[in-house]
Amino acid sequence: MDHWGVGLITLPLALGLIAYLGGRRLVNLLAVAAPLGMAALLLGLGRQVILHGPIRYALGGWGSPLGIELYADGLSLVMLMATTVVGSAVAFYAPGYFRGGAHQGADETAGTFWPLFFLLWASLNALFLSADVFNLYVTLELLTLASIGLIALAGTTEAIVAALRYLIVGLLGSLLYLMGVALLYGAFGVLDLAALGARLAAEPRGQMAAAMMVAGLLIKAALFPLHFWLPPAHANAPAPVSALLSALVVKGAFYMIVRLWLEVFPAATLSEGGQLLGLLGAGAIVWGSIQAFRAERLKLLVAYSTVAQLGYLFLMFPLVSLPGMRQLALAGAVCIALSHALAKAAIFLATGSIQNAAGHDRLDGLIGIGQRLPGPVTAFALASVSLMGLPPSGGFAGKWMMLTAAIQSGQWGWAVAIVAGGLLTAGYLFRFWSRAMMAAEDQEAEGPPRPWRMDAAAVALGVTAALLGMAAAPLADLLEIAAPLPLDTIAETLR
Repeated sequence: MDHWGVGLITLPLALGLIAYLGGRRLVNLLAVAAPLGMAALLLGLGRQVILHGPIRYALGGWGSPLGIELYADGLSLVMLMATTVVGSAVAFYAPGYFRGGAHQGADETAGTFWPLFFLLWASLNALFLSADVFNLYVTLELLTLASIGLIALAGTTEAIVAALRYLIVGLLGSLLYLMGVALLYGAFGVLDLAALGARLAAEPRGQMAAAMMVAGLLIKAALFPLHFWLPPAHANAPAPVSALLSALVVKGAFYMIVRLWLEVFPAATLSEGGQLLGLLGAGAIVWGSIQAFRAERLKLLVAYSTVAQLGYLFLMFPLVSLPGMRQLALAGAVCIALSHALAKAAIFLATGSIQNAAGHDRLDGLIGIGQRLPGPVTAFALASVSLMGLPPSGGFAGKWMMLTAAIQSGQWGWAVAIVAGGLLTAGYLFRFWSRAMMAAEDQEAEGPPRPWRMDAAAVALGVTAALLGMAAAPLADLLEIAAPLPLDTIAETLR
């Protein structure tokens, strides 16, 4: 990983600097160079991990505990895949979005979007490759700062207020996490994930550190009832930003919780905490769905859908502590996280195109929009298949694995939450479909011409999400490479 992993971090930083210095003249070049370069680097890193197993790389030759190390395994690769695919689609979509007049003040904000976008991309890659708890904190803070700047790009009062709320809440989450890191370092003198996992035991200092760090990350992940900052931020940001926030940014905090929960903190410390996270996840499914039913704007409906869909990920935690069920629960949650990233990015990009054409996103004003905008509506439909958990989507594969784990272990409450969540998802998504598929009495003129690349990016993500279930077995094989828990039988179960 001496150049592949480092390149995944330095390339987007370099592209962000070029975007800042070159302005909008280089937008089209960067929109092509970024996906190609990042895909090549990810393929190189993936080949090394698959052939040689987990890889550690000490930056500057100084390893743990004095230096900074990068670490890549199967779980890291899956998250980097999500970042690369979604980031590439957003890079392809964004030039048309801003140039096409989809965003008020696009001429002024497009130049600011690209440096912040590449900073966010670099921060995500660095987070998924970090090997110690303090560097995870640093990368998460960079991710938060880039997200706040991107939300504020919309320039409206609502967007500015949402960005400031995100800043204040994010600082609270960061403070809690950093206090836990300080407690761990003071008690054990190391920050490396593997070293901490070997030294920690079920004792008060470990329990307190776990509680503070996980609580801070739950705020960042917007798990119910700590989700209040998420819907305004996602609903009022420009469409490419909303796609990044929903698909990737909240997954950063979830990834950190998974690493800490399964690699650092002992199971005895977290057994009851797993049940609590499961209850909060079930609450998120119900509450987010109820709010989505009440939303009058399409982007707000989709934002509350993110609150609900994130709940599925946290149903993993009460299941991984059950003997024999850990493999299915972890693989199912990771599959849901990946499919949600693709599907929700597709829906937000499609919503941006719809809002551009209609001039608004009020649900009652979108009657017959399917006849006028077949491309974005098709992307919305394909992504909805995955969110509802219908085959052959990635959402179906992930939910099926978690449902199997819940039923085989006799945890029927979690099984009911999974099934009920799928039905609720179908219900609130139908609120848009019932209007989009109606025959409009008066066909309004379509808005400004929409570049083809906008529809292409959204449809490509939707198709990938809808077909991801067919790749569930290879994904499970990939997770076996130094996974936090042994996944010996996942691939056979899926086949």
